[in-house]
Amino acid sequence: MGDTDGSSSAARSAQLKNDNSKQKQSNILARIAKLLSLGKQVKQLDPNENFADLRADDNNEVGNLLRLRVEDVSIPKADIVAVYDKITKDELFDTFKNTALTRLPVYENTLDNPLGFVHFKDFILKSNSDDNVAPFLVKNILRTLLFVPPSMSLGVLLAKMQAERTHMALVIDEYGGVDGLVTIEDLIEQVVGDIEDEHDEANQNEWILEKPGQYLATAKTSLQDFKEDTGLDLTNEESIDTEEIDTFGGLVFILAGRVPVRGEIVPHPHGMEFEIVEADARRVKKLRLRLPDAIKAAE
Repeated sequence: MGDTDGSSSAARSAQLKNDNSKQKQSNILARIAKLLSLGKQVKQLDPNENFADLRADDNNEVGNLLRLRVEDVSIPKADIVAVYDKITKDELFDTFKNTALTRLPVYENTLDNPLGFVHFKDFILKSNSDDNVAPFLVKNILRTLLFVPPSMSLGVLLAKMQAERTHMALVIDEYGGVDGLVTIEDLIEQVVGDIEDEHDEANQNEWILEKPGQYLATAKTSLQDFKEDTGLDLTNEESIDTEEIDTFGGLVFILAGRVPVRGEIVPHPHGMEFEIVEADARRVKKLRLRLPDAIKAAE
């Protein structure tokens, strides 16, 4: 019990320190909101802004967002799973099946001649609609790839991917060759991530119904599981791209266009709202979902 009390005291002490820096972190997040903007237009940081103090502080997690570059999160070229443009339907199906990937770059001759990428969903739709007469050509279902330098900041790439609705990028070196690969999922995980608390029970529910129309959930709550349990589809909205969003944390990050801070209210297009209950400078940990009726009842 003594150890437990000591741990609790340490936790309270750490919380006090965090509370003292909340306002500073909120101001910093406001300053970098443009960097992490996921709107339709990629906005540039004000050149007069001074972020040198953040970049220089290795212990500042917000500073990490400014320092992180594509090369820090990309998959190296040797580990990229890609397919050639003459691949057959059966070969492509087997590749999807064996790798459990949903997106695969497509190249001509070598990976240094990329053509785009193929999404498993498009492949299935094409396969089901084929009349079995025309030969299968993966080129007919390609999506656009982004080509980015390894030095591009993580925030700028996030904004660019969202603006162009493209979720895979190849990292190109100074000689024009492919150096790596990165997806929007990789980037979101760097900021949101799956939150594990050592004090949580292994079988603890990821969300609970606090009262009618109001739910308390962890950031890692599966949107699909929540939909199956409650009937609420939080991604049934044209402005929300469901291909890369699997969790509550990912959804809130996309809706806010940045990492929201504790206490912030993030509106949902369907009239619902998310209240950020627990978060740090890099990620959301816990949030509260209120349905429209619950919002009205609280007014």
